[in-house]
Parts: sequence; structure tokens; C-alpha cells
Amino acid sequence: MDGHFARSDGRATVRLEILRQNAPDAEPRWERFAVPRRANMNVIFALMLIQRQPVTADGKATTPVFWESNCLEEVCGSCSMLINGKARQACSALVDALEQPIRLEPMRSFPVVRDLAVDRSRMFRALERVRAWVPIDGTQDLGPGPSQGSEEQERRYHMSRCMTCGVCLEACPNYTLEGDFVGAFAINQVRLFNSHPTGRLAANARLDALLGDGGIQECDNAQNCVVSCPKEIPLTDSIAAMNRAVNGRAFVRLLER
Repeated sequence: MDGHFARSDGRATVRLEILRQNAPDAEPRWERFAVPRRANMNVIFALMLIQRQPVTADGKATTPVFWESNCLEEVCGSCSMLINGKARQACSALVDALEQPIRLEPMRSFPVVRDLAVDRSRMFRALERVRAWVPIDGTQDLGPGPSQGSEEQERRYHMSRCMTCGVCLEACPNYTLEGDFVGAFAINQVRLFNSHPTGRLAANARLDALLGDGGIQECDNAQNCVVSCPKEIPLTDSIAAMNRAVNGRAFVRLLER
């Protein structure tokens, strides 16, 4: 018999162990489930089967498992969770490639909302802090922007693929619930927007943000972020580039005193 699947009533099943938590301050608990196996199913589909029939593997009725998802194409990042101990997206985690029982847990670097859903609002506050946008004078049509070479566009495209999934932060030893480190994803966004012909108008403000508390000095260069990033963004390259830029900015500020 295939070692990945248990047999129940003659049908192949998928076994899951899910860490449940009813509320942010509730005590977590493990629940076990068994769902029918389908060809090419992912973890999201397994969770949907549990949602339709919330009964544990031992036949006990329970509440539907709560999680977040949206695009189902590894683009939005909302379904990030720990799958067999590794932070990744549930939509791209194929059941056939996972060791069973599949253990699902919420990411530990963010406050738990309920079950597998976490509060990632701190990530979006970090983006506000580093001004991760291109400033314009208004919403009217401003005409074509500055010309950009294809090589520069390609380089910036790789940096722009960040989906704010939180995986790089979950892997980072310097990013904790108690700390204020902005994280590799935000540092990468500073590099992205400071390289934009219009975005660089606010370059100094972004570098000043990285010079502040929780900025780039909190990075110990563990490099877990670049290894774990599902979009293969060159995060350590961005950290190195912004280290140089921040040092230059700090020197200029010193001279301006």
C-alpha cells in the first residue's frame, strides 16, 4: 500500500493534523482529520473538504477550520502557513508531495487571529513606514514616464514580485513578535522604489526610515529570507545594496549637522 495514504472504507485518504485556536488569547489544540484523496489536490482543497464536513478523524463534530486564501495561484500570499514545519503557501503545496500526516500550523512570527489565519498588518505598516509607493502630484493622467532600459526593467521586475506573504519574516531570526524590525521584504521595497525614476524623488525619506529604530541595522545577515522566498527575490542583494546606500545617507546627514 502507498505509504502516503491510509485506507478508510476502501478509499485512499489524506491525513492532516491541524493546530486550532479559537481566538487570539485562546489555548491552542491539535485536531486530526482524514479526507478523501483527489488527484492533484493541494492543501487548500483538503481544508475545503474539512470545511464542508467538520468532523475529526475519530468522528467527533468540530468547527470548520479557519484560514485565509484568495488567488489560489501563489500571487496574493494570504494562504501562508506552516506546512510540515515549513512556511509556504497552501495553494501551491500539493498533497502528493507532502509527508503524512500533514501538519498545519499558523506562522509564529505574527499574532494568531484564529486557527491558521494570522494578522499580517505589521507588514503593511512597515510598507507605509518606508513609503513603498511612487509619489505623484495627483490622480490625473501625467503622460508617459521617464524612459527605462530593458535591463533595468528586468532587474526591477524580480524585486517587484513580492506578494507580502510573510514567509521571509517567518524564516528570519531577527523578526519577532516583540521586536520592530521591518524585515527583508521592506528593505527590498526601498531598493525597488529608490531605483524607479520617479520613486527616487523620495529616496532620502526611505533611507531615513531604514536608519531608524527597527531598520536595516537589525539584520544579522542570516540569509534565511532569500532561501525561503517563494518568488526567489534577491533579498540579500537588496539588503547589501541598501546597506551601502544607508551608510552613504548617514554620512551626508552627519555633514549636514
